[in-house]
Amino acid sequence: MDLSELERDNTGRCRLSSPVPAVCRKKPCVLGVDEAGRGPVLGPMVYAICYCPLSRLADLEALKVADSKTLSESERDRLFAKMEEDGDFVGWALDVLSPNLISTSMLGRVKYNLNSLSHDTATGLIQYALDQGVKISQVFVDTVGMPETYQERLQLRFPGIKVTVKAKADALYPVVSAASICAKVARDQAVRNWQFVETLQDFDADYGSGYPNDPKTKSWLRKHVEPVFGFPQFVRFSWRTAQAILEKEAEDVTWEDSSAGDQEGTGRITSYFLSEGPRTRPRAPHRYFLERGLEPATTL
Repeated sequence: MDLSELERDNTGRCRLSSPVPAVCRKKPCVLGVDEAGRGPVLGPMVYAICYCPLSRLADLEALKVADSKTLSESERDRLFAKMEEDGDFVGWALDVLSPNLISTSMLGRVKYNLNSLSHDTATGLIQYALDQGVKISQVFVDTVGMPETYQERLQLRFPGIKVTVKAKADALYPVVSAASICAKVARDQAVRNWQFVETLQDFDADYGSGYPNDPKTKSWLRKHVEPVFGFPQFVRFSWRTAQAILEKEAEDVTWEDSSAGDQEGTGRITSYFLSEGPRTRPRAPHRYFLERGLEPATTL
């Protein structure tokens, strides 16, 4: 799986896909949707779709695909390679959502929670398959939130397709199992080859499972928190575990209002973003602010 685009820029999102099998443009297809990495405090979340003709579903089942959580990494890699070999009837696509994108979405002025981000990403992938000419007749989705509400939303969005949303769909429907394998293989590779743009002292890649309750993960977070700028972008800084460590380990910041005598121009916060000289040539903001979508304040 070629994740070079993500390795060049892991601050946003990237989409990967297989070629669309010719048969999938001609015969009715079933499509599955699943994700990997929803819960960890480290690394990206990956949403994936997998699809094949209804007439070839038995061939997909014969690969013995299963919920990716029940498989070893080597088994997942082997099954993904097998699906690639069977590219004449199996297709896939995925979206890799960076930790930075997840956190800035959740902490933005207009809140964009993880469920909404998940729903919109899944919807976007289904639409992408349709735009590529895949003849989708059925969709199976592993639920996020209430399955009834999610199914109703997708059914309204895609009225010509039969939609089924269920909990544990990755263990019930082989096409969802196949999607879960695609998602997990992509996330594992992304985590393994993550390109850190930050310079980390005494860096080690032994961060455990990446889940918030893992002592090894918490230890890694405490070790690599920077007292002013916080965590590297590998970390979802909107997670409570990360926020608790920031509050304890990072420096306190006091924001001051403009002084009473300074009624015009910029205030103290703005001066951090802009130069103190002529205001016609502002200083370029630090990459920390650019990557998190933060803009200079001009009024307080």
